[in-house]
Amino acid sequence: MIRALKPEEYPELLKEIPEPPKQLRLEGNLPTPGNKLLAIVGSRKYSTYGREMCEMLVAGLAGAPVTIVSGLALGIDSIAHRAAMRAGLQTIALPGSGIDRKVIHPRSHAGLADEIVASGGGLLSEYDDLMPAGVWAFPRRNRIMAGMCHATLVIEADKRSGTLITSRLATEYNRDVGAVPGQAYSSTSDGPHMLIRLGAALVRDHNDILELLGLPRHDEHPTLADVKGLTGEEKIFIKLLERPAPRDELIRKSKLDTGTASAVLSLLEIKGLIAEELGEVRKTF
Repeated sequence: MIRALKPEEYPELLKEIPEPPKQLRLEGNLPTPGNKLLAIVGSRKYSTYGREMCEMLVAGLAGAPVTIVSGLALGIDSIAHRAAMRAGLQTIALPGSGIDRKVIHPRSHAGLADEIVASGGGLLSEYDDLMPAGVWAFPRRNRIMAGMCHATLVIEADKRSGTLITSRLATEYNRDVGAVPGQAYSSTSDGPHMLIRLGAALVRDHNDILELLGLPRHDEHPTLADVKGLTGEEKIFIKLLERPAPRDELIRKSKLDTGTASAVLSLLEIKGLIAEELGEVRKTF
């Protein structure tokens, strides 16, 4: 059931922004009281690396008092919502349209919207229930996401991406912004790398997110990662690294294309399972 929120029910931080919404329509639940709200935004045209990083980061937050907020869009948004539900985290979606299923944007995510509500999350919109999406509606939606969240995390975005509007607004609202570093040659890395150069927090793992949200890190007493949980591609490199080897040699022996191989090596390095020293890559366990 969709209902109108009373102004006193608005998420607390949203009341602080210069232009708060005049109305908010809600289906499902508001963010859990006491939770930290994290907006995750990124490219619709994501890479394998972007998807795996998003899923890994969100999975690492399982059990933490965190609500994942995103825009229900194709790409990183929907990956973040689904990863949150798999991790048992609450997730809130803000589509750039009304939240009636006849108009919800994108239409292909009507089922995802149902899953979010059924999982204990919610749908929020300042638009009338039957208002279709419009180009002008998304930047206004982004200000609500940035305004209601304690921090915003950017995963893959080119320099002209609308995703960067959310991060800019978050900065204007005095919220923290984090960015996941990407592959140097990828255009979808331009946005995060620009944000990092401008002072955004570099996010490598879920502990960096916890720190961004002002929550205790979990890595004061690190333990070895469970290699059984690695993907098939990741296991290829772990097997090849019985002894240290140059990166180029590993990529050649893996028989993966260069882009995929580089992305997998980057993920293994972020997970702390490999390190590169003196021109050779080695296992750290």
